[in-house]
Amino acid sequence: MNIQVTTPPTLDLTAIKARQQMAWGSGDYAMIGTTLQIVGEMLCEAVDLRSNQRVLDVAAGNGNATLAAARRFAYVVSTDYVESLLERGRERAKAERLPIMFQGADAENLPFPDASFDVVLSTFGVMFTPNQEQAAKELLRVCRPGGKIGLANWTPDSFIGQLFKTMGKYIPPAPGVKSPALWGSKTHLQTLFGPTVRISTESKNFAFRYKSPKHLLEIFRNYYGPVLKAFAAIDPEARDALEADLYGLLDKFNVAKDDTLVVPSEYLEVVMTKTS
Repeated sequence: MNIQVTTPPTLDLTAIKARQQMAWGSGDYAMIGTTLQIVGEMLCEAVDLRSNQRVLDVAAGNGNATLAAARRFAYVVSTDYVESLLERGRERAKAERLPIMFQGADAENLPFPDASFDVVLSTFGVMFTPNQEQAAKELLRVCRPGGKIGLANWTPDSFIGQLFKTMGKYIPPAPGVKSPALWGSKTHLQTLFGPTVRISTESKNFAFRYKSPKHLLEIFRNYYGPVLKAFAAIDPEARDALEADLYGLLDKFNVAKDDTLVVPSEYLEVVMTKTS
């Protein structure tokens, strides 16, 4: 009897990253990202940010944690691999007269020396890297011993976690790629970052506040790259089904009783202190 052994396909992380970069660069994430500003402010408080510290914001998007750190008079470098998002951050920094350095950078290959920052931040950013182990290694590498890594990550059961799970029924993720929502699990983070950090976490909620379910879906379809790309990649019948599923998800999470929309989405606020 001949037994055939099937070799699993090699995971092409470079191609996956290129597709992700294209998705995040489509639409205009800043239209949604700006509403999340409070998360960056709270994260800077959680890491007890000081005015003399060197801060790196990784996968910064349009700069929520970046601006929050700069408002506390830290020395801030803001990075992302989507130039249009960095440009949105520059516009905001200019309007507030905040001296921030903006630099294009891949979270999995940060162009900075070892131990060059006192604090490394990322709000809903680094969690989306395809190579989670490499991203974690880079965050650790650029953070000095005794320094802190502060993260805000959506949890698997959060509204955003369920949003991506729902879209995955229509556009399945690449086989072998770990779910970004794993970053919302303390157990996973302990495995990912290893024994060289002390981890403290707190479960928090961010409330998406829109005029109505239709209003949120309209904004997400036009400006949130992953949602925009998902709708563009499927046929009209599937689009109708996805839209219906998303409305169902909004109905499940919406706590408003006045015809508006208030959707709490759980996230894990993470503070890691690098011990060595």
